[in-house]
Amino acid sequence: MPILIDGHNLIGRMPTLSLADPDDERQLVAVLLSYRARTGKPVTVVFDPGGAFALPETRRHGGVEVVFAPHGSSADQVIARRVHRSRNPAGITVITSDRELAGAVHSYGARVKSAEAFAAELSAMAEDGPEGHDSPLSAAELEAWLALFEGRN
Repeated sequence: MPILIDGHNLIGRMPTLSLADPDDERQLVAVLLSYRARTGKPVTVVFDPGGAFALPETRRHGGVEVVFAPHGSSADQVIARRVHRSRNPAGITVITSDRELAGAVHSYGARVKSAEAFAAELSAMAEDGPEGHDSPLSAAELEAWLALFEGRN
């Protein structure tokens, strides 16, 4: 089941992240990479457009799709549009605590999980440690981490 995340909404609920940190998006993507590696669930995180910096609209990092809403739009609009256009909205879980967005995607048939609940799930996974990952990283996992931290992709 694909997970579609309201990025800045989730960052605001993560105890280890801060919206005031200029590197908050990259830090969230690192957490989501671990989540993706442990669960195998497809993850897309959507961020509101940046102010002074220009980033590509969509990037991929180790199975995590990172989308920046185009200028003049918002992450909420991108998420709602994706769910509305989906062939299987019931197969999508949207992570947000924005009531308006939650109502819209729910009306299209998507499942909604609050950002608080998902943040707690991510924190619990981090506290459990790398369970199930006692073996070295695969070549694909290593490449994804290198690409993320070297600024490639």
